[in-house]
Amino acid sequence: MYPFIHLGSLTIGTFGILLWFAAVCACWALYANFKRWNIDADAISIVAIATVAGVVGAKLWHDLQDPQILIAHPIDTIFSRAGFAWFGGLLLGIAALLWQGRTYGIGKLRMLDLCTVSACIGYGVGRIGCLVSGDGDYGIPTKMPWGIALPHGLVPTPPGVKVEPTPIYELIVALLIAWLLWRRGAPDRPKQLALGQLTGEYLVLSGLARFLVEFIRINPKLYFGMSNAQVASVGSMIAGAALIWWAKKKDLPSEQPVRVGAQSGGGKEIHSPH
Repeated sequence: MYPFIHLGSLTIGTFGILLWFAAVCACWALYANFKRWNIDADAISIVAIATVAGVVGAKLWHDLQDPQILIAHPIDTIFSRAGFAWFGGLLLGIAALLWQGRTYGIGKLRMLDLCTVSACIGYGVGRIGCLVSGDGDYGIPTKMPWGIALPHGLVPTPPGVKVEPTPIYELIVALLIAWLLWRRGAPDRPKQLALGQLTGEYLVLSGLARFLVEFIRINPKLYFGMSNAQVASVGSMIAGAALIWWAKKKDLPSEQPVRVGAQSGGGKEIHSPH
């Protein structure tokens, strides 16, 4: 694996490169979703703001898991290139999307529903950044033929030991979830989903996927035999199930006229999903 690319005196982290590529892929997916629903909104700005918020949230979540180290070495910890937790990024990313949903006049829950496919694709591609940099997101030792060794990663594997390539598993599952949500959220479905239902399904499916992969990852088990990520996954599934229940109970139509581009003083009334 190659954690860094050295160009003379310039050092570029491969994780950062893949994070940028993940944002590009997420932007493409969101643009495609806007296009099929005839929504005139800036997908690049929306993804850019959500990505920055997600990176900040992921870093804070990781650093706050061990407050003693953070207090002892605050500068080194905060500005370290290592240490990002998905669920911290999810929380701040959601907050950024809720704000932008209101800013663009699309609606808060509707914006979240529109971004579910982008979130899946961005997460999956971002995991390959973890794999390339070898930052410790790999799995337990394995004898399977597709096991990998990361002797030069940021968190190197022991000599001669192959491990489960869990980032690849997560990419595959993330793309499968994205495909399912893309079909579920299509505008030509005979019966549209209730407002917020697609977001609830995303939280349940992504939480379940993360919960299961943690059984073969090297993260320490902290609570009732579960890792920190598994506890957060349970919270994600509970929140998703509650949102699905609420959405179906309220049964708010997912296709409603909204005004897009209101922040520029113009805008037009269109039909928008979720």
